[in-house]
Amino acid sequence: MRICIVKLSAMGDIIHAMVALQFIKKALPHAKIDWVVEEAFRGVLENNLDIENVLCVNLKSLRKKKRALFSQYRLLKSYSKNHYDLIIDAQGLLKSALVAKIIGAKEIAGFDKDSIREGIASFFYTKKVSIAYSENTIDRNVRVLCEPLGIEVPREAIVAKKPFLFSKSVVADLPERFLVFVIGSTWKSRNYPKEKFVEIAQALEMKTLVVWGSEEEHRKALWMQEKSAFIEVLPRGSLDALKQVISKCTLLIGNDTGPTHMAWALNVPSITIFGPTPINRVYITPINKVVKSKSSVNPLKLNKHDFSIQEIASEEIIKVARTLLS
Repeated sequence: MRICIVKLSAMGDIIHAMVALQFIKKALPHAKIDWVVEEAFRGVLENNLDIENVLCVNLKSLRKKKRALFSQYRLLKSYSKNHYDLIIDAQGLLKSALVAKIIGAKEIAGFDKDSIREGIASFFYTKKVSIAYSENTIDRNVRVLCEPLGIEVPREAIVAKKPFLFSKSVVADLPERFLVFVIGSTWKSRNYPKEKFVEIAQALEMKTLVVWGSEEEHRKALWMQEKSAFIEVLPRGSLDALKQVISKCTLLIGNDTGPTHMAWALNVPSITIFGPTPINRVYITPINKVVKSKSSVNPLKLNKHDFSIQEIASEEIIKVARTLLS
């Protein structure tokens, strides 16, 4: 059986969907699974043995280069030569549904119209999965990927998952025990203050590596390094190298963003700091904890101007960190 998964972005959403792969392969060991993704996130999927082919697109380029529409269309049509039995759109957007339709398959599966924000996308599916948009993000991803294949995955199995991110990179000279701080995200209102990250490093007194993805984050990381002898800024590396670093760390502390969710995928202890986004994006486990601001969140209408994350006391995170480190 040839299966194609369409999950284009973003990093955290891709990671939360990837957990389903091991359950699909356990139930259907001979199935061949391809994954369509935005080029920028290829590195998240690479080296996972449950994926036959990582098929890249660059649809984000269309915002600046409308003429690229034709080359992207031809690229998607070339993927149709793989003759898929089933395509599963795990994104639930009109864009991703169109990608699935252009590639084409005997059947296309996805969320029903009441389970996604862009309900029109469900028009393109022959198999439809119902699960409330307000449900846990990981549960939603597992359901939409497994139910069309007749596979049921209990929550206990997801909690007991095997790590599913893999790296071929070798990052030299990593300490035996160290923290990782993930200090950036797509919204400023999702970012915990750099001053409080420094307070955490000072209190825990452990070597702390800071990862970054933009020049603004790099400047923030360098400022933190100047303020604490425990903090070191890592050079900017590939997503493959980032997976390697996180897999070796003792504890990761970070904002609600893709690299933070890598810790859960790798079965590494973590603390995810939430402000304007809902904690139902993650699983809370004995080693994966969350700290949430006091603001209420409507998952159907997120407030980018909710800066309540800045009000979380560093002592609250330090307390959870000490429990995990012990």
